[in-house]
Amino acid sequence: MDLVLISGLSGSGKSVALHLLEDAGYYCVDNLPSSLLQLLVRELREAGYDKVAVAIDIRGGKSIDQLPGQIDALFGWGLTPRFLFLEAKEETLLKRFSETRRRHPLGDQEHGLEAAIREERRRLEAVAGLGQRIDTSDFKANALREWVRQFIEAPPAQGLTLTFESFGFKHGLPLDADLVFDVRCLPNPHYDTELRPLTGRDAPVVAFLEAQPEVVLMRDDIAAFVDRWLPAYLRDNRNYLTVAIGCTGGQHRSVYFAEWLAGHFAGRARILTRHRTLAGQ
Repeated sequence: MDLVLISGLSGSGKSVALHLLEDAGYYCVDNLPSSLLQLLVRELREAGYDKVAVAIDIRGGKSIDQLPGQIDALFGWGLTPRFLFLEAKEETLLKRFSETRRRHPLGDQEHGLEAAIREERRRLEAVAGLGQRIDTSDFKANALREWVRQFIEAPPAQGLTLTFESFGFKHGLPLDADLVFDVRCLPNPHYDTELRPLTGRDAPVVAFLEAQPEVVLMRDDIAAFVDRWLPAYLRDNRNYLTVAIGCTGGQHRSVYFAEWLAGHFAGRARILTRHRTLAGQ
């Protein structure tokens, strides 16, 4: 069974992700109490379902605390569940709830929306690191659907999933980053009028950056750092590690670095590449 579990903060895009999975042929269950996960999987497995997606979040109450143990039990059955945790910055969540006028699951007359969001984040902190985290702040629905599609299309595998993610510091630090590298000190293609509309994936920008000795030096230093410490993350039984590279706008330098590093480490782990600024355009 290809089993995908989804959790995350209210308003972070779980419904968008679940609809994408349903369109991809998964049998989807929303708002399942964690305590019922093993029972559900057993029943669906016996019924012959081979692609299942289940959303488990704060709406299930205190049973969310049982989720780590439930996932461990599924691994004991020989399954390899993939876990996707969606989150967003507080200002983004406040805006989304204001636009939709929906009630937060933890909101009431005594506790306002901001307090409810912070309390939910606190309660979910223990499960946020169980799998692949995606910060959906400032994302359009299409961008999130594409990132979820990339997640499910990569084959399930034991071991580490290594994600290289570019971002722009002017948009803020991504919540889903485990390691962050700042490349703003390097020559910026933005100031070349011919390169400005391009991205770090385009050959002229790549040629410009690779002609700069300091770019190559920092690129190789970052690769050496990740290479040196990757075995330690593997020994720690980490399933997901996100390496974020930031430049000013997230269009040229950071994109180039993420793409190059993804190619450099191909074959060492399951690799995902993300570009936050490009996805938000």
